[in-house]
Amino acid sequence: MEFFHEPKIDWMEIKWYFISISIALILTGIISIVVHRGLVYGIDFRGGTIVNVNFSQPPKVDAIRHELDSLGLHNETIQGVEGTQGLGGGKSNAVMIGLDLKTTTSSASLDAGRETIIKALSGLYGNGPQGKTDFNNASPQTVAEQLLADDPLGMSIKGLDTATKTYQDIAGAVVNFRNAPAQGGLLEDFNSLRGVQGVTPAIISALEKDFYLSSYAVTNTKVVGPKVGSDLRRQALYVTLAGLGAMLIYIWFRFELIYGVAAVVATFHDVIITLGFFSLLNKEISLTVIAALLTLVGYSMNDTIVVFDRIRENVQATKRANFPKLVDHSINQTLSRTILTSGLTFLAVMSLFLFGGEVIHGFAFALVVGVIVGTYSSIFIASPIVVYFNQRLAREGMSSRVKAA
Repeated sequence: MEFFHEPKIDWMEIKWYFISISIALILTGIISIVVHRGLVYGIDFRGGTIVNVNFSQPPKVDAIRHELDSLGLHNETIQGVEGTQGLGGGKSNAVMIGLDLKTTTSSASLDAGRETIIKALSGLYGNGPQGKTDFNNASPQTVAEQLLADDPLGMSIKGLDTATKTYQDIAGAVVNFRNAPAQGGLLEDFNSLRGVQGVTPAIISALEKDFYLSSYAVTNTKVVGPKVGSDLRRQALYVTLAGLGAMLIYIWFRFELIYGVAAVVATFHDVIITLGFFSLLNKEISLTVIAALLTLVGYSMNDTIVVFDRIRENVQATKRANFPKLVDHSINQTLSRTILTSGLTFLAVMSLFLFGGEVIHGFAFALVVGVIVGTYSSIFIASPIVVYFNQRLAREGMSSRVKAA
């Protein structure tokens, strides 16, 4: 498919307009990073506690934040989490509550922070009837111990070991049912457990007597220590640099060294501008964002290689002396392919950004910026570098011939 039939655009004549835009964006991003004293890292990198909570009703985010503040937990982050089912398979009402290292500075305080979050939720949504335990946040061990104490099946006559094993199996089954995606970690009625293996009317009666059903459930808790966060930041940097280095060696082997240098400079340019946008908009750098940056490295490099491949073919076929015109001709030949590939990719990542939810918001945003910047860097960054060095080598060769004469 061709959008343009033999276009005749002088790309190298207008390159400085786009190079100026790139310089402005890079400087703006660097200034923003300096002003903010670095990038804003997610808890995966800076360390802290992440608690995912699912609610049966839309959560009271402001009330949760106020409750945490009253318990001494400040600078917390609370954001909605999509992609999980709510009670009964409906829309998710999940949130992610994060505490950074300013609040939690050691492993003990990280665990304390998690317990404080649960305490805040209990204070906000109620502790239930006195003497009863919250089933939606109970562990299999807690459920098993309570069933063993009540012994609704009369298993004690068969021995303690048999009774313990029986109630542990039942507890595991009911908790697994509660945590299944269809339930989202929340039960609305104990009668929904009917049909679960080992559950009898006597078991349901015992659960109703000793437990109550809260309107929230802590579905996942992740504690990231400061050392782990520091290691992840270092490894992310190493992986990105290793990717660029591998690309440089590959293009050096396939083309020439200058082509590899130009492609790496263009890709590095894309990554810097993308990080600059994250700093300007105060967005967090998480593991998913690093994955997006690595995806961007591959995408940008592939787009650049397509242009370079056509340049090489035209050099071998025409042997033109006017190298900038040859580069313009090569870019024009691949323009339809570039528009088709980049356009469809942009539509896909924009859809993820608009409709993908909070979980992949950072990933999609990095790709939205990266696809735009990566497409024009192949034309206005990588190609001009190759043209510059080609003309420089031509001048040096001409100068050598003059001196020899």
